[in-house]
Amino acid sequence: MAQKVDISDIFKIRSVSSPKVGAGQQVTTLVTHLDEEKNDYITNLYRIQDESLQQLTYQEERLSNVRHSEDGQWTLFIAKVEDKPQVFLLRTTGGERMQLTKEKSGVSSAEFSKDGTKVYYHVSVEKDAEEKDESKDDKNKKPEPVIIDRMKYKADSVGLLKEKYQQVKVIDVDTKSVETLLEGEENFTLHETIGSNTLIYSTDRSDDPDFNFNQTLYIRQGDGEPKEIPSEEGGIMKVAVSPDEKSLLIVEMSREYENATHGALHLYNIDSGEKTYITEGLDKPVGDSLAADTQQSVEGNPAQWVTDDRFVFLVSDNGSVNLYEGTTDGDFKPLLEGRHHIFGMDATEEYAVLAISEHTSPSELYKYDFDGGSLEQLTHVNQAYVDETELVDPEDITFNSEDGTEVHGWFMKPAGYTEGNKYPMITNIHGGPHAFYGNSFFHEMQVLAAKGYAVLFVNPRGSHSYSQAFVDAVRGDYGGGDYKDIMAGVDYVTAQYDWIDQDNLGVTGGSYGGFMTNWIVGHTDRFKAAVTQRSICNWVSFRGVSDIGYYFTDWQIQAEFSDIDKMWHHSPIKYVDKINTPLLILHSERDFRCPIEQAEQLYIALKYQKKETQFVRFPEADHNLSRTGKPNLRIERLTHLVDWFEKYLD
Repeated sequence: MAQKVDISDIFKIRSVSSPKVGAGQQVTTLVTHLDEEKNDYITNLYRIQDESLQQLTYQEERLSNVRHSEDGQWTLFIAKVEDKPQVFLLRTTGGERMQLTKEKSGVSSAEFSKDGTKVYYHVSVEKDAEEKDESKDDKNKKPEPVIIDRMKYKADSVGLLKEKYQQVKVIDVDTKSVETLLEGEENFTLHETIGSNTLIYSTDRSDDPDFNFNQTLYIRQGDGEPKEIPSEEGGIMKVAVSPDEKSLLIVEMSREYENATHGALHLYNIDSGEKTYITEGLDKPVGDSLAADTQQSVEGNPAQWVTDDRFVFLVSDNGSVNLYEGTTDGDFKPLLEGRHHIFGMDATEEYAVLAISEHTSPSELYKYDFDGGSLEQLTHVNQAYVDETELVDPEDITFNSEDGTEVHGWFMKPAGYTEGNKYPMITNIHGGPHAFYGNSFFHEMQVLAAKGYAVLFVNPRGSHSYSQAFVDAVRGDYGGGDYKDIMAGVDYVTAQYDWIDQDNLGVTGGSYGGFMTNWIVGHTDRFKAAVTQRSICNWVSFRGVSDIGYYFTDWQIQAEFSDIDKMWHHSPIKYVDKINTPLLILHSERDFRCPIEQAEQLYIALKYQKKETQFVRFPEADHNLSRTGKPNLRIERLTHLVDWFEKYLD
């Protein structure tokens, strides 16, 4: 008999991610598991060998940034040495790995040169850094004040940031000689190289860095003057040079709708300088922004060349992430559509290797044949878990909101559902708001279903994988149409299924989902219990304490610094006197995205009014606790969440 999903299953589930195809069609992948004893994540490199997985690295560490040289002799990856990430090389034929870089501040990413003789990589160097005496004992170091003159001075998990700038370096594989190619008081990102001396890179140089959210793209040959590649103001997600080195694929996100803007795919002709907007008529975002909680060591790859005139790319599409094909003529079409989440991709002329998750499959590697259109499963890493566990496959639902807007979502019956019984239901709300729930394995949802709850999760306006108008509709209207979308979903499923106990409804969510949980319980008593996670309750204070607050509030609430009335109107804490639902508050100590002061304010306001609440603080955890936090704290988070619902829902 299959066993039900348990909170501790995070230690059974493995993540298969970041596929790479090397010379000779060698396919490698990263496999990550959570080690309960070490309370950490372990990622190792594997390759597909004789229809099975062959392990290539064995250290108890986390690997990333796997690359294969074009001559097939070397694989490089990044791993930590004395807590600093460095580049390592591993011969394809086997043997001991070799440490290539020894950067004091570590390496953030690396790439082989086309001939495989060099490796380009990125380092971040502190402004006006002085040589430090390594012989001095840090125990005798005295505390020093931190002088801040920038608005971008802290980051989630990290805390205070030293003023650093990203450089591009190159190292010779044989001689180990290092040269700095791009440096200055700006952040350089090397995207591609052509031949031995042409660089395609971007920089965030600006006269007003506090309000600069733009990367400018350049192409530079040798020591010549860089030529700007035209692009909309915004961010560069991916640049890839065609095999014949005549064209560039450019995936970028403009600021037309600030951070709600769709990722877009463009084609750039290097000789003519002509740029073509390939996905202009698609009205869906290029790339993957699906919210899930089990995929680890994921390297996003939104687009990939397969020949001189063909390429493939990923599209977030109506709750799925699908594979599309495009040509240099400007045509595109879907290749592999389905009820799935493609979260990793690499490709050759003949096929694509895909990391795919589904509602009842955490992750596996697949091979998609371009000619025949067949999909072959390459790994079965999670097969035993799937076979032994009762996993619930949710029902797709579509309904209309109060204003007629069509909304999409999913509904899970409780595991072991028996006709004739009554069951409580929990509504789970995603973060972002410009992420989306979709056709992917979600451990938290399965846990709730296993505990005997029906589970509703929908994509209210603001969610990606739908039209640009739908994604943008939440900005300036937090708690408006989005609230109505979620409540319309509750109305829809409770009308469809009379076995849902409408006197026993729960609601939860994290980040934006936490904001919405707070908002919901301040505007309706329909829910009997609620759990808010890493939430926002006060936009007035948020704009000054969050690492992104000063611009996120402008973009999302569309309220400038002096518009206190609008920020307060959209703040759930304004409505705290109307909160009658027992509310559990879960928050991480090192969350600088939605700082813990938000939870502190809400908790004290509730306790002051004698409301039913509890506040759980998680040390050594940041905004991503539910996805990448310490394993024991992830267990604790889910345990507190489930216990709260079990306490208040019959």
